[in-house]
Amino acid sequence: MSAAHELAERGFAVAVYERQPEYVGGKARSTRVPGSATPERPALPGEHGFRFFPGFYRHVTDTMKRIPYPGNRQGVYDNLVMTTRMLLGRGGKKPIVGLVNFPKSAADLRVLLDELLTSDTGLTDADKELFGARVWQLMSSSYERRQQTYERVAWWQYMSTDRQCGTRQPCPYEEYCVGGLTHSLVAAQPKLMSTKTGGDILVQLLLLMANPSAHTDRVLNGPTNDVWLFPWLRHLQTLGVEYHHNHLTTAIHCDPQTQRISGATVRDHTTGTTRRVQADYYLAAVPLERMALLVSPEMLAVDATLGCIHELANPKRHSLNWMNGVQYYLNQDVPLTNGHVICIDSKWALTVISQAQFWPKFPLGGYGEGNVKGLLSVDVSDWFTPGLNGKAAHHCTRDEIIHEVWNQLEAALNGGGMLLDRNMIIRANVDADIRPEDGALNNPTVSEHDAEPLLVNTANSWSLRPEASTGIANFFLAADYVRTNTDLATMEGANEAARRAVNGILAASGSAAAPCPIWPLHEPDILAVLRWEDRRRFAQGLPWTNELSWLGRLLHAANHLYHRIVGFK
Repeated sequence: MSAAHELAERGFAVAVYERQPEYVGGKARSTRVPGSATPERPALPGEHGFRFFPGFYRHVTDTMKRIPYPGNRQGVYDNLVMTTRMLLGRGGKKPIVGLVNFPKSAADLRVLLDELLTSDTGLTDADKELFGARVWQLMSSSYERRQQTYERVAWWQYMSTDRQCGTRQPCPYEEYCVGGLTHSLVAAQPKLMSTKTGGDILVQLLLLMANPSAHTDRVLNGPTNDVWLFPWLRHLQTLGVEYHHNHLTTAIHCDPQTQRISGATVRDHTTGTTRRVQADYYLAAVPLERMALLVSPEMLAVDATLGCIHELANPKRHSLNWMNGVQYYLNQDVPLTNGHVICIDSKWALTVISQAQFWPKFPLGGYGEGNVKGLLSVDVSDWFTPGLNGKAAHHCTRDEIIHEVWNQLEAALNGGGMLLDRNMIIRANVDADIRPEDGALNNPTVSEHDAEPLLVNTANSWSLRPEASTGIANFFLAADYVRTNTDLATMEGANEAARRAVNGILAASGSAAAPCPIWPLHEPDILAVLRWEDRRRFAQGLPWTNELSWLGRLLHAANHLYHRIVGFK
């Protein structure tokens, strides 16, 4: 959708072949809960997983500002609302309420002080010192060191976890600083994820929290389809984009004589027929596991680097993981907190948000039988670790998943007094991509039982990831595995990849249209001197150091003086 938007605005005729029969937006879509519609009301809104828009997103939010929405000056972008709190649920202990933004009120300060002074996390001074030192090293390291060194190191190894705990049970440092947050937020195995990826995203979030003018965490003010994706589809169609729903691409044809893509075969699941479509330029916006099936020997003969897609999708690399949603529709509203809840020690790495408080224009009583008052949307990020029931999620039936996720929510959130009760549940929904109806999920091969797994940036995987422009002159890639500044499987990364692919098409076609803007991740200016110093050391083959040279100290002092003068003016 991002690529179609940018191309259509620049005068290209675009046709999109979409696998979904009616939905758009891939993993970002919301859905209709099967069997919940009534003659009076539409079906309850379900989700592949809840939406989360960190403040460092720039590409996807720039696009959102160009999608019209009635009454909104900045289009669907104005449907984003800021959260103010984060809650850490801990088994057997009182949950911790924390800020996600710089304090902006007396109430914020009280929450911050309570969090700092009374939270019984079990973290030692040595834990805090180690975490701070590792984050500081990331912030003051040059881009070159991150790309060429930290990319090859797993997050777990970088954070020096193995020397922290000698027991089989996770210690507080692992739960709070290394594994829990990482696993819950990006479904990444901390022992496999690249330090460059994990470190870059963590630094972005920490910088947002320290910025008085930033919004760290934003969510949509209604079901994703209603307040973003369907308005976007309508806008694309007004721009002339042709949408062909319920079509699956089954082959991409490469002409060995011209060394160009000559067509693609698509199957229309509505009619059961197949046909070959032709265009000047072809853009594959499909996930990794699907693209691996489409790269043919003829394509490899022209661009051998596309073979890296096969290697990246190899199950032995663990590049694909599951992160899928479960929703609970309740007979009362349970706000939990004004933001996301991380069940820090939950077996299945649960995160949850109470949606009703953010959807004032979409009251849940307007759906289904009209008796729903609350909605807890849960993301399950670990499907392969045994739960409280002794079974991994991928071994469970749909009913077992619903039962076990709720048990883990109760265990994580009811430590400070009864909050959740099973009698609240009216109905529950498991993401349709999880398909236990095919039999018990007893095979850990990800792509067989989750129709849409999530890419995980494992250590040293950057070298296998392709650019948006390929060695085939009229073939381009736009997906979360493409190399981007975002470097994470997110809506932001997909949008940036689409912009890079569109810029490649503009160059290949000789178009005079302005290229799509692409932004780097934010790097604090005040640390520019330290990054410059480390770049110099890295070029000389020297390790990172916290000690500045005399020149570095001089430049650091000059930089500090400059900012004080500018601030005074």
